[in-house]
Amino acid sequence: MTTVTVNLRPDLADFLEGEVAKGGYTSSSDVVQDALLLLQHEKAAEEEKLVILRREIARGLEEAEAGRFSKKTVDDILSDILAGNTSG
Repeated sequence: MTTVTVNLRPDLADFLEGEVAKGGYTSSSDVVQDALLLLQHEKAAEEEKLVILRREIARGLEEAEAGRFSKKTVDDILSDILAGNTSG
């Protein structure tokens, strides 16, 4: 494993030490590794959302260029999204 030195704000250092003291982690390294894994998953999910958004924008542009427009309002589209209905 690689050793890395990290400077932490006092509140984060206290949090890190507290997590180890609670017994959920055996070391500070374990806490940091878990935190980095969470960040890695969050970044991957964010990137996946961007890929989907770009694909949907391209699809919308293709539809518009072909003269196919929706009669839905922005509120209608938002309601569909919030209801989980993304089929169009």
